[in-house]
Amino acid sequence: MKLSVGADERLHIVDVVLELLAEQGHEVIWHGPEPRHIVPMSLRETMPWPKAARLVAEDVAADRVENGILFCWTGTGVSIAANKVKGVRAALCDDAETARGAKLWNNANVLCLSMRRTSEVIAQEILHTWFNTSYQPNPVDDESLAMVAEIEKR
Repeated sequence: MKLSVGADERLHIVDVVLELLAEQGHEVIWHGPEPRHIVPMSLRETMPWPKAARLVAEDVAADRVENGILFCWTGTGVSIAANKVKGVRAALCDDAETARGAKLWNNANVLCLSMRRTSEVIAQEILHTWFNTSYQPNPVDDESLAMVAEIEKR
């Protein structure tokens, strides 16, 4: 799967997720700071979280990728910013069950994670569930997503 991934900082959990995605054979477009082994911590720059969120969300909205994954300290900021892009349904997920519901009922296309709260094990569980769950069209959820699309038009 082709993915767009972004973060305002390049913390350990970001590197863990990027490694997991590579191991699973996903193609990744990266939007964010360079890894620690390339740029020393004292010289490393950050990217404003709204910029990372916008770049990933625009990749998703333009169909350059199938899904996006975003990180910031709480995950809230990137979720808010990504959801400003028409066609993006970004979901902040702290556990696998929330990720399942976001995909199954909300047809979420951007996964937002907290760098502060997401452990390696939880990240693995969330990613596994995210990639193994898909939206199941049904009258109730279809109607709800149509309502969201109407809100976007305003």
